[in-house]
Amino acid sequence: MLDSLHIENIAVIQKIDVDFTAGLCVITGETGAGKSVMLDAIAFLLGAKATRELLRNGAPCGEVSAVFSDVGPACEAYLAQAGIGVQDELMLQRTLSADGKSKCRLNGRAVPLALLRELSGYLVSIHAQNDNQMLLKSDVQHQILDNTAELGAELSAYRTCYQARKETETQLRNLHRDSTEQARLADILRFQIAEIDAAKLKAGEEEVLLQKRAKLQNAEKIAKQSEFVYRVLYGSEKGSAALILERAATAMQSLSSAVPEAATAAEKLLSMRYEVEDIANTARDLAEDYEGDPTAALNRVEERLDTITKLRRKYGEDETAILAFRAEAAARLSALENSDETKAELEKRYRAQTKEMRGIADRLHAARVQAAEKLSAAVLQELAFLDMPSVRFEVCVRADAEFHANGADTVEFLIATNPGEPLLPLSRIASGGELARIMLALKSVLNDRDGVTTAVFDEVDTGISGKTSRKIGIKLSEIGKHTQVLCVTHSAQIASLAATHYKIVKNVVGGSASSTVIPLDDTARVEEVARILGGLCVTDAQMAAARDMIEEGRAYR
Repeated sequence: MLDSLHIENIAVIQKIDVDFTAGLCVITGETGAGKSVMLDAIAFLLGAKATRELLRNGAPCGEVSAVFSDVGPACEAYLAQAGIGVQDELMLQRTLSADGKSKCRLNGRAVPLALLRELSGYLVSIHAQNDNQMLLKSDVQHQILDNTAELGAELSAYRTCYQARKETETQLRNLHRDSTEQARLADILRFQIAEIDAAKLKAGEEEVLLQKRAKLQNAEKIAKQSEFVYRVLYGSEKGSAALILERAATAMQSLSSAVPEAATAAEKLLSMRYEVEDIANTARDLAEDYEGDPTAALNRVEERLDTITKLRRKYGEDETAILAFRAEAAARLSALENSDETKAELEKRYRAQTKEMRGIADRLHAARVQAAEKLSAAVLQELAFLDMPSVRFEVCVRADAEFHANGADTVEFLIATNPGEPLLPLSRIASGGELARIMLALKSVLNDRDGVTTAVFDEVDTGISGKTSRKIGIKLSEIGKHTQVLCVTHSAQIASLAATHYKIVKNVVGGSASSTVIPLDDTARVEEVARILGGLCVTDAQMAAARDMIEEGRAYR
């Protein structure tokens, strides 16, 4: 649930901090005081589009942050999958700068906006007039029924099969190209394979060639210097380093009988002599490498490098990538040359996937039909309580011949608001007030299944008054027993049922308007409900009526 909310420099709100309670929390205030701004701020925090107009005039930046507790197992599982641990509380923060850019944080950690938007679906459900209109969309109705039926595992299995079948279908479609196109593609593949094969590439060859080219480019210098090294270290019979070291070792060895440590020195000199000989031989090998014409050798290396470069431009960044391209081209060519066998295999797979999908789709259909009956009956019961006793409501599930992403069904909410009228799609019949009550009825039915711990209702009483408003308030209070409810309302019938009542007040200070939120005590609450009841001045009768309504509302908490 939403424990606390901080809003700073958002529209008419300069700075407010609100602590919310469980149950039904009602928010009231004069028109234009900032009630909708507070809900806009919550929506912004939960990932709604950021606009510069949302920022308070003259402010460099705005901020909305909130602390949630008891977020529920579904939210905890989502956060765990995202690598974010949850302790006792979850803090969300989003800032808005003057250039229209926003930044998001979760428990102090910067997170992408997409994560915040996905997370919001586990924390808060917002039901405003625009959201009620969403109820008219077929895919939303479909989702509501699936939530009722709790189709999780079966629906996941269907979607996996659906995606696999789509891939098979794409492969078949590619295979069904006209023969001219297939022949053209086969010729291209054969040319590419032949060109790569002719080069006889080896992995790592280019690197070896580059090293060899560097040596060939310096062949004269290498030959001259290596010959010099060999001669001075070993090749001279009179004064080579190896000969001098050997004589020195012999001399030191002759002293070993008189000076014991001379034997150790002799061993070191002999070791140095052998190392010098190894170096000399290495230098001789370097010199011998460049016998013949280094220019011709360099030309051969350059030609080979040029061949590899041309292949890299066409087929891959290195020899490994080029060879991988060749393997893929060979596989595609084989598929084209053996298209009849490939086609038969794909068609067999497609039929098997279709059969599997049909089985899952049939099970989904049966589950949806059963859930539709229960949902229709439950919604009718709720609507009867909400002063729509003559309404007929039915969730219609029709099996389709074609497969869709969520099965092979079309789901449609049908309604007849008056006796004797035929059932028609919700979009053709329901008024704004009726939509609000249907949405409330659905929320009541699904309250324990959507996993969301906070529900926000914005002016759910629009187009409704009197006894019906009271019943809406009672229903909101019932929902509040299991889910925290924040309700912005102009209805005294609803406000008097609140577990906690907040009032938004707009003041003008220094020529600038600023709104604040005040939790109302018992006395202030009676005054606010009496104000909502109407009239230019609050009368004693309105005050008495407000007290009675509040007292009566305690029974529904």
